[in-house]
Amino acid sequence: MMEPAAKQRVIYITYLIAALDVTWLFLQFSITPYLAKRLGFDTIWFGYLQTTVGVIQLLGGPIYGRFADVFGARAALTVSCLASVVYFLLLTVADSTFMLFVHKLPAVFMHGLPGAQMVVADLSENEKRAEALGKLGLCFGIGMIAGSTLGGTLSTRFGEKFAASFAAIGSFVSLLLVLNFIPKQTKIHTVPESDKKGSSKSVFNLGEITRLMKFPGVAKTFIVKIISGLPSGIFQVMFSIIAINFFQLKAEQNGYLMAYFGIVQMVIQGAVIGRLTSRFAEYTLLLLSVGISSVVGLAQAMMTNVFQFCLIVIPMMFSLSVFNVITDSMLTKSVSPSDTGTMLGLCASVQSLLRTVGPTIGGFLYETYGVPSFGFIQCVINAAVFSLLLATGGRSQPHRP
Repeated sequence: MMEPAAKQRVIYITYLIAALDVTWLFLQFSITPYLAKRLGFDTIWFGYLQTTVGVIQLLGGPIYGRFADVFGARAALTVSCLASVVYFLLLTVADSTFMLFVHKLPAVFMHGLPGAQMVVADLSENEKRAEALGKLGLCFGIGMIAGSTLGGTLSTRFGEKFAASFAAIGSFVSLLLVLNFIPKQTKIHTVPESDKKGSSKSVFNLGEITRLMKFPGVAKTFIVKIISGLPSGIFQVMFSIIAINFFQLKAEQNGYLMAYFGIVQMVIQGAVIGRLTSRFAEYTLLLLSVGISSVVGLAQAMMTNVFQFCLIVIPMMFSLSVFNVITDSMLTKSVSPSDTGTMLGLCASVQSLLRTVGPTIGGFLYETYGVPSFGFIQCVINAAVFSLLLATGGRSQPHRP
């Protein structure tokens, strides 16, 4: 049994690892769209590239979560960091359409943020889990600022290959932190021997993964997570194209805009979410986030320039941050402590699912109806979800001790 001080120390190191992982991720976001454009990709082909990543991570997410439950979060984070090193090394030599697709293959194991969530969920108590997971969002904001700024600056001044090499070295540093500071086993609850027998030790046992959907309230929360998250997911995967074509931003300007996103998210995750989760019920906050998302969609449909978008970013990041933290917290509380890794892997697969279908849908909407279509769809879908949640109330939500 770990001492409280030791657990807190591990959680702080995990926050650092998560911030670094997001930094390298956003550094790559500042490289890939411009590299793809230089290689002759149009909007549709860039959508295919994004879809490829979504499919790869969709397949890997649930298995990664199951792997963490069976072998421990340190092993899972180690695999993720190794995959990141390979991913960025491949990006340094991606000088053709084929290689740009090949470099995405290691993404099947790249789940650094879900891995960090697993450690935090394992070491935090139920009543403080939402706040602890929310602070990971603060790390996300820090990584977004650092990665976007670094990516835009390094690729502009030293070239895309140098920026990708820098990220590969950074991923190796993250690997060293995992091996030296994360304990082999982070679960603080003992799993009964009866739960360890038979097929429960199989990482690839789909029955062990899908059975979690039978827990009370899980299926409903997952459906909300997918349907409500789809419109914003489409907008996010298409944003790099929107930034280049609609807002006419250069790589460095796009990096500054992403850094602004990070600052807004840091303020929300660090100063707002913790206070909200301590004062309001999770179901109330879920309703609030979905309702605000609907209003944000309407505002997005009306925007015409980057300044207006910067104003919209504040409520947009608030709704996204609260929505993701609350749904993840509700879902991990719905299952036994021995299954939190698998559940967080499934949560990560939801994001991958959105990235899978998002580029295809987004490419079609962008080419056919333009940028306002993203906002109108988000407004209508989230208004419908909000109405259904309001009508059903919290009756089917689980409340585990």
